[in-house]
Amino acid sequence: MRNYNLSYVIIITLVATIGGLLFGYDTAVISGAVESLEVFFINKLGLSKFILGATVSSALIGCIIGGAISGLLSNRLGRKRTLFTAAILFFISALGSAYPETFIFSYGEPSMGLLLTFNFYRIIGGIGVGLASAVCPMYIGEIAPAHIRGRLVSCNQFAIIFGMLIVYFVNWGIAKGQLSSWIHDLGWRYMFGSEAIPAGLFGLLILFVPETPRYLALRQRNEKALRVLEKINNSKDKAQEILQEIIQTVSETGKGKLFSYGKTVIIIGILLSVFQQFIGINVALYYAPTIFKNLGAATDSAMLQTIVMGFVNVVFTVLAILTVDKWGRKPLLITGSIGMAIGMFAIAGLSYFNIISMATLVFIIIYTASFMMSWGPICWVLIAEIFPNKIRGQAVAIAVAAQWAANYLISSTYPPMMELSSALTYGFYGVMAVLSAIFVWRMVPETKGKTLEAMEKLWTRRDIQ
Repeated sequence: MRNYNLSYVIIITLVATIGGLLFGYDTAVISGAVESLEVFFINKLGLSKFILGATVSSALIGCIIGGAISGLLSNRLGRKRTLFTAAILFFISALGSAYPETFIFSYGEPSMGLLLTFNFYRIIGGIGVGLASAVCPMYIGEIAPAHIRGRLVSCNQFAIIFGMLIVYFVNWGIAKGQLSSWIHDLGWRYMFGSEAIPAGLFGLLILFVPETPRYLALRQRNEKALRVLEKINNSKDKAQEILQEIIQTVSETGKGKLFSYGKTVIIIGILLSVFQQFIGINVALYYAPTIFKNLGAATDSAMLQTIVMGFVNVVFTVLAILTVDKWGRKPLLITGSIGMAIGMFAIAGLSYFNIISMATLVFIIIYTASFMMSWGPICWVLIAEIFPNKIRGQAVAIAVAAQWAANYLISSTYPPMMELSSALTYGFYGVMAVLSAIFVWRMVPETKGKTLEAMEKLWTRRDIQ
């Protein structure tokens, strides 16, 4: 029998996941504008491909910064206000990237100053992504009832993938039927500017959701925390019981320092983040059209195969949402790691023997589907829930910053690794998938059905079997 207000919890979750949608939107919007940025800035200014690469990836610098400061902001401002701050950053970045001249430079006249200003606005958006990537799952995790928390936090990953899919279609719609000269002059601006619409909506809606009861209790605002818990649980007695558990975990002395619960929980959080990137998923997402073209597909076919992969990602993310609270976190992660290892080792073998066939697409889909039903959403679920209340903000910030740093490392090393050997490159990602399975089996606790307050007892007892 359900003893919580499901519709209220779902509404709050949907608002929070707009932050995840903007995470996906902001990171993928650049894909439709790369050629235009090369024409508008790089070619006209006589700059190198290295500068183009730095421009395309500049948002990742902001992501690392945003992830690193997310703990400070979420603890000082609260989860809700930090998400509102992220919305403002997304909005500023969208308009600034679309119109980097900002009434200072002459419109349409590229210069180094204008290029630096464009990168500045992309970094601003990256900070928003870093904040949203840390605080959206944290917010949902702190609001959600324990036995549906996995499903609700997994919705954030669905929103990220859906945001990427939306912006692919938005970019396509803007460019469809237009001359390349128009796209290179004006179209790319519309692509970046389009993000202002969901960013504005997010900023508006986040004002109407509550602060999390865990944060309110952390700040001794127990009456407000109780009201939120009453509305979530449809019961004053249940709300009082949960609040007492929360107060107990946040009021004990000596429990506010990062390593209060030992180093193991922090190491596990960091390794979850690092493995999520070292298994190579962002290579598949960022470079999918290039991968397919390198394997022999025509440009149109490569884009079509990328769209097919995008829909597969959505379907298997939904599968994770439906099963995470039934099967548990560990079984899904280990199963996903095995599927990714099979996919990557097969691609490595096909690459080694220079075999280009439909099998390549099949194994890439096996790989990405395995990720989307496991490490994609479940990593965020665990990062949102494994840390005790007192250290959650700090610990999540460290884990998310590590994730973005690993993302940058893997994405930037892919091209030189491919020049060395494509078979060894994909083989490396396969080995990382195997190691990720062993790591989960040996070190990661099962958190299915446990309250966030139970995490303190879990790490106090070192009971991670």
